[in-house]
Amino acid sequence: MSQNSVFAPARVQVCEPPAECVSPAAGDERRGRVYVYHDDDIMLAVNVAWATGRPLLVSGPSGCGKSSLAMNVALTLNWRYYEFVVTARTTARDLLWNFDAVRRLNDAHAGQGGLKSDAAYIEPGVLWWAFDRKSALTRGSTDGLPEDQMARDPWPTQAAQPAVVLIDEIDKAEPTVPNDLLVPLGSLQFRPPHRDRPVAAQQTPLLIITNNGERELPTPFLRRCVTLTLAAPDRDRLFEIARASIPKERHDEGLFGKLVDLVLQKTELDSFGTTKRQPSTAEYLDAVRACLALKITSDDPRFARLIRLVLEKDQYLQSNV
Repeated sequence: MSQNSVFAPARVQVCEPPAECVSPAAGDERRGRVYVYHDDDIMLAVNVAWATGRPLLVSGPSGCGKSSLAMNVALTLNWRYYEFVVTARTTARDLLWNFDAVRRLNDAHAGQGGLKSDAAYIEPGVLWWAFDRKSALTRGSTDGLPEDQMARDPWPTQAAQPAVVLIDEIDKAEPTVPNDLLVPLGSLQFRPPHRDRPVAAQQTPLLIITNNGERELPTPFLRRCVTLTLAAPDRDRLFEIARASIPKERHDEGLFGKLVDLVLQKTELDSFGTTKRQPSTAEYLDAVRACLALKITSDDPRFARLIRLVLEKDQYLQSNV
C-alpha cells in the first residue's frame, strides 16, 4: 500500500464481514467481496474522499457495485461499517438520531416504574455511530445508562477504528434531505435532544453515498462531494466476480463464460455508445447459482427458460403490458 493512500485492494481479494453482521440468507448481500475494486480510478476516488474528508458520491448503472463498494472499503481497511438505505420518507434526522415514542408510550402505560429516562428512548443513527461510538452507546446520556438500556452497536467489532458509512440511493429522498445534511457533514457534529453539548466526530468517517439518478441532486450538495461513476462490469470483471462469489470447488469456467456472453449480448447501448441497460451483476450471479444448484447445463432444455426468467426481465415486462 502506498504511504499516501489508505485504500489499495489486492487484485484477488476475499473479504468477509464478521459472522454476526451477515444474514444467512442468499440474495443481494452487501458482503463486500463479490465485486472487485482494484481499478486505479476507484482507488484514487476513495483515497481523495478520505484525504479531503468529503463524501464520495458514487453513480453508475444497476449492478456495477455502487452499494458494495462501501463494505469492501471497510473490510479492506478493517474499519467499522454502517449503512442506511434511503426511502422517499427519509429525513436527514434519520441518519443522526430517532426518538422511539411508541416504546416510551408502552412503558408509560405499563406503570410500576416502567418509564425510563428520555435518553433511553433515543436511537442513534448511522452518523452518530460513525462520529462518536462511545456517546452512541449511552444514547447521548451524560449521566450514563444502566447496562440493559445501552444501545447496541450495529457493527460490534473493531470499536476503536474509524468508520465507513454507506448512504444508499440518496436520490430517492426529497431534495431537502441532502441540503439538511450539509451542516452535520461539513462540521462533523450535530446536537441531539436532551444533551447539553454536540456529538462531535472523534475520527472523520469515510462517507460513501450512492446515486441512481432518479432525481437531480442539489448543487450545493454536489459541490461538497467527490464524485465517481462506475462502469458496468466488462467480461473480465464478471468472470472475477463469479470466481470470488462461488466456492472454488464449484467453479465451472464454461458456465461462467456462457452466461457472461449472454449478459453482454443482452446489453443495450444508447445513441452515444454507452451502456443503457445491462443485466445486473446480481442477475448474472442468480443465473450462475441457479444453474449450479439445479445442475442445469447450457444444453439442458431448461437453460433457455432459466435465462428468460433471470436475464430477460425487460422483454418479459414489455410483452405483458
